[in-house]
Amino acid sequence: MVTPPQQSYAARLDIDYPEKLDRLTTFFRLIWIIPILIVWSLVSAGSSWTVVTETGESITRSSGGITAGLFLGTMLMIVFRERYPRWWFDFAREFARFATRVGAYLTLLTDRYPSTVDEQSVHLDIDYPDVEQDLNRWLPLVKWLLAIPHYIVLIVLFLIAIVAVVIAWFAILFTGRYPRALFDYIVGVGRWGLRVEAYAFLLVTDRYPPFSLR
Repeated sequence: MVTPPQQSYAARLDIDYPEKLDRLTTFFRLIWIIPILIVWSLVSAGSSWTVVTETGESITRSSGGITAGLFLGTMLMIVFRERYPRWWFDFAREFARFATRVGAYLTLLTDRYPSTVDEQSVHLDIDYPDVEQDLNRWLPLVKWLLAIPHYIVLIVLFLIAIVAVVIAWFAILFTGRYPRALFDYIVGVGRWGLRVEAYAFLLVTDRYPPFSLR
């Protein structure tokens, strides 16, 4: 009996394993990354404003950032119009790619400074959904809630990932190489997080994310 190949998930991430890493840029990584982190934060940050009431009390309000804006806008479009504008999707995908390149550089997975345009060694792809055929128009209202088990697991995985990056930092300084097991783990955590984001917030698929690093 031939087992049919498993269908790939709608969001996929892979990062090229580097054979050799630069010790100098690794040592100063938290300094080198500051400029591109500023760019990322300016793009992703939400606007905020302050309202002064008649009693003199100041109330600060915030739009919640680009992630919240994309999620809410996409949810409303799917629920009320059953549409996912292609330009809207393209922006969300490219922003996810850029953020992932920044994350890969921060976690020492690559020496290549994050580009705002080029793919580099970080390969991220998200399938564009056919809303009427592939998506239930009402699920976006509860997907964020259904993904709670993933949030809990990801918190633990991220904490372990922090320790793994610290160990990898020392390993690179002494050997110039990223331990393959640690590399695969960090990429796996990023892959897991991407699938949850695609399901619960980018809303590109109704298929529940697998509990897997692969």
